[in-house]
Amino acid sequence: MKKLLISIFGRNMAVLALLTSIFAFFVHGSFVTWVNNPEFLSGSLSVQNLLMVIMFGMGLTLSFKDFIFVFKHPASIIAGELAQFIIMPLAGFVLCCIFRLPAELAAGVILVGCCPGGTASNVITYMAKGDVALSIGMTAVSTLLAPIITPLATWFYMSLYQDVQTGEISIDAFAMFLSIIKIIVVPVFLGLIINAFFEKITKHVSSFLPVISSIAICMIIGFVIDANHEKLFKYGFVIITVVILHNLTGYLFGYLAGKLLKLEARQSSAITIEVGMQNSGLAASLANTCFPSLALATVPGALFSAWHNISGAIVAGILRRTAKKTAGDKQ
Repeated sequence: MKKLLISIFGRNMAVLALLTSIFAFFVHGSFVTWVNNPEFLSGSLSVQNLLMVIMFGMGLTLSFKDFIFVFKHPASIIAGELAQFIIMPLAGFVLCCIFRLPAELAAGVILVGCCPGGTASNVITYMAKGDVALSIGMTAVSTLLAPIITPLATWFYMSLYQDVQTGEISIDAFAMFLSIIKIIVVPVFLGLIINAFFEKITKHVSSFLPVISSIAICMIIGFVIDANHEKLFKYGFVIITVVILHNLTGYLFGYLAGKLLKLEARQSSAITIEVGMQNSGLAASLANTCFPSLALATVPGALFSAWHNISGAIVAGILRRTAKKTAGDKQ
């Protein structure tokens, strides 16, 4: 039974995310009646708490050896982080300007771009035969940088956008900082400590973590889409288009960054995927927490979560075949 669940949830996340999105969109009330419902599980099942569970699971998969890799390969990590936090926030801002998105929707898109890399990128990098150690190192570092960079970058680009487009949104960068500490840093650190002291136990648990993470991500996606059912009829096509372009822009410029820096194929693949795949669950949670009056701000994060798992699997296949061809040409 355990192996079956791991196979279904761990290896078919893209399909599950897509099916959840479709179900939540067409079956109104399917998620919103119990996720974030204070009467259900004493209110413990919320978007924020679900993401904390995911982040705790991420911490259980990390070890202090991952940070040793960071210190041994600083150039690759720095290059990856610069690409991560320059390309995606800027791409989100530019797309918002091109499509002239309403301010509350632009807040969600820009927030996605300013978030760190997500744990799904490590799995996709493995599928692409990329440098998994580099991917994990980048995810760990971007997660630790997020409390500072994400609020400041969001504030900066939203301030710029409000000069371009009408519609003022108040951004409390300090409140966002505290939310990221609570939602990401604390759970990841606790998971890391537990893994350090109880490694034998966490090894047995870690195989089941993809199942828990997949269920939690699907619940977040389902709730956000269900809660914004009516507005999605109005803005659905535009939001989906922007989310897809944002994600593909990350892959494209992440790949070009790797080539520009003349990195080897495995490292280039890791940076490509890491830049393109965001911790979009965090974006949805932060939008829900920091912009409670802006319902649409949560939608880009949820849709990005669904889409980047689908695109990631496709990109992994392309990069894997490219790496094989390159290796064959060298022989």
